[in-house]
Amino acid sequence: MYPDIQLFIDGEWRDAQSGKTIDVVDPASEEVIGRISHAERGDLDLAIEAASKGFKEWRDTSVMTRYQVMRRAAQLLRERADKIAAVMTLEQGKPVDQAKGEVLAGADVIDWFAEEGRRAYGQVIPSRDPSVQQLAVKQPVGPVAAFTPWNFPINQVVRKLSAALAVGCSIIVKAPEETPAAPAELIRAFADAGVPAGVVNLVYGVPAEISEYLIPHPAIRKISFTGSTAIGKQLAALAGSHMKRATMELGGHAPVIVCADADVELAAREMATAKFRNCGQVCISPTRFLVEDAVYDTFVARFLEVVEKLKVGRGDAEGVTVGPLANERRIPALESLIQDAREHGAKLLAGGERLPGKGYFFAPTVLGEVPLTARVMSEEPFGPLALINRVSSLDEAIEEANRLPYGLAAYAYTRGSANAMRLSREVETGMLTINHVGLALPELPFGGVKDSGYGSEGGSEAIDAYLVTKLVTHKAV
Repeated sequence: MYPDIQLFIDGEWRDAQSGKTIDVVDPASEEVIGRISHAERGDLDLAIEAASKGFKEWRDTSVMTRYQVMRRAAQLLRERADKIAAVMTLEQGKPVDQAKGEVLAGADVIDWFAEEGRRAYGQVIPSRDPSVQQLAVKQPVGPVAAFTPWNFPINQVVRKLSAALAVGCSIIVKAPEETPAAPAELIRAFADAGVPAGVVNLVYGVPAEISEYLIPHPAIRKISFTGSTAIGKQLAALAGSHMKRATMELGGHAPVIVCADADVELAAREMATAKFRNCGQVCISPTRFLVEDAVYDTFVARFLEVVEKLKVGRGDAEGVTVGPLANERRIPALESLIQDAREHGAKLLAGGERLPGKGYFFAPTVLGEVPLTARVMSEEPFGPLALINRVSSLDEAIEEANRLPYGLAAYAYTRGSANAMRLSREVETGMLTINHVGLALPELPFGGVKDSGYGSEGGSEAIDAYLVTKLVTHKAV
């Protein structure tokens, strides 16, 4: 049931000119389940030419027509959700209910941006001269190059794609080679909804080769990247050297502050569930748990109770809540971090090892009382690994939360309004959610500060990065 995946360029599904392909591996079985076309420079030239042509048509398409096409794409995505979810689970590993939820959430994102595109307002600026009219006009920036990771194959593409299309930009999506089929189905929904040829293009290949060619190309006017901080810095520097607009949604190491006055049962239940969603392969995954002494033991006990009930297995198996890691390279990385932490004195409270048999399965792991000298307290684990430490006060918790250069997401639990106000003011993060898991809805800002990037991929400001402001001042003669 897994399809071979082609490139989508200028309204056509096509093989790479060279005929090269890349294998797709099922992380639950380690078997090759399909192949994708491998784009090289000639294919990229075709995509750039198509995007340039498509931009000229799409920017002049009425905002209402763009809105209607996008709404049709959202509806098609909903109708195809079961099929797309099954394919996503095969290639990425996550439980099928999580995969379906991602597809349906993607449809909501499309609807949100379709509406926002109708509100890309400019300004009429009062003039000092009654014979002069002064307008600030919003116009699409131009063709966009988008680079997306494998952990959320629909979610990471749909935000960039929808924001670009809503305001009249064309786009080339460099989707992940590990999980290519779900993004292809997202693009198919837009194509079937009536997006003109050339407006949306899809390529796969060697990430560095594609980014190093697309970003400097004069036809590309904006880039959007989601991925690691290290790669993001390289691409941001490349974009900057060519004066390209860039949105960067990068890595994180999210702190979770549990105050002494918190609802500990709620905090443990919600955070354990969030921690091991998508096998911990989430940029906003709660990772460093900073729990006040008075409730530490209770929190750990309740957290471990949730962990014990998690069921690890194939994402398409009944009752599974944690699938495999998406690729084999995360296993030695996690093993190294765990070993280092234990050598520094951390306590292993649960898991800690790869599970036997085929597939990239790793036990949900909890480490307690992890010294700051352990690498994992500074390096993003990006896997099913929770770190739970004692803190003596809210001051200590906030200091530790802000210690790292990351600032993507943070979580906190407290019943005290004074604590909540302090957390809101003092935690250095792009997103903070208190007493619930309230991130990543289409209408909310989504982005980080410090080494976690810049720009928003959600909320009303998300379309700003795809627009330029032009002053038009006109004097009657």
